Amino acid sequence: MSEHVYLNGKILPAESASISVFDGGFTHAAGLWETMRAYNGRIMRFQEHIDRLNRSAGTLGINVQLDADVIAEAIASLLAANALTEARVRVVVTPGSIPRPGAMTQIDTLPTTLITATPPNRYPPEIYKSGFRVCISPYRQNRLDPVAGHKTLAYLPRLLSMKDAAERRCNESLWFNTESMLAEGAVCNVFIVKDGEIRTPPLDTPVLPGATRQAVIDLADENGIPCEEAAIDIDMLLAANEVFLTGSVLEIMPVTAIEKHVVGDGEPGVMAKRMMKLYQDLVERECGHHAEKT
Repeated sequence: MSEHVYLNGKILPAESASISVFDGGFTHAAGLWETMRAYNGRIMRFQEHIDRLNRSAGTLGINVQLDADVIAEAIASLLAANALTEARVRVVVTPGSIPRPGAMTQIDTLPTTLITATPPNRYPPEIYKSGFRVCISPYRQNRLDPVAGHKTLAYLPRLLSMKDAAERRCNESLWFNTESMLAEGAVCNVFIVKDGEIRTPPLDTPVLPGATRQAVIDLADENGIPCEEAAIDIDMLLAANEVFLTGSVLEIMPVTAIEKHVVGDGEPGVMAKRMMKLYQDLVERECGHHAEKT
């Protein structure tokens, strides 16, 4: 069966889909994207993803504002076309064709909207039971970078960070900012646990306002678990009893080693396991079921 994509209002075979060679996403990496997780044909925290993309578009001056109803219908049609109920859904938007350099603020062309839906390629349950080994990224986040905290197509630094992690036999790479405060993973948000309290870097670190990150904060609040957004330095990271990562496809992943440093007792901690269960229950409530419980 041929893979289908949604491109500018149409469901097409992937091999038939094309964009202009002058598209701003291709020529300038001017664009935004969201990765969402479909369970039982339903997108987890769909509105939060659309709102985040639209906020970023407004902040960065990209002439895109997605209509949630239109995108929801497009995703439903695409999932049906690809015969998927469990999926990794990716929405990409760009300002469309930019005919000449420096014309970003002058373009009046229609934006490009691309949606893909593929099997989620879940990590096997064994990895959630053993936890990730992560490393410290050689790169840094800068709060003065205008795209920091936004999910843009300028993604090469993150890919380089993940390549570096793989070469060091690690699963993820933790980024610090230029002020030596922990920010986030290359492709996820990060939490630490110390003495029963959860902490995660604040948004102005800067970090991406992840939908799963916010779900964890909300779940902690609902269940009386102390949780705060506060600065974390390297000493606090290494002193943590537990560390875990969050992301829409990753869900909640315990970290059991930071390079040669063993986190806690080297096993997924009590809090991480509790948050994993609470998140799975949240998926059950919002999407009907959890495809594979860890």
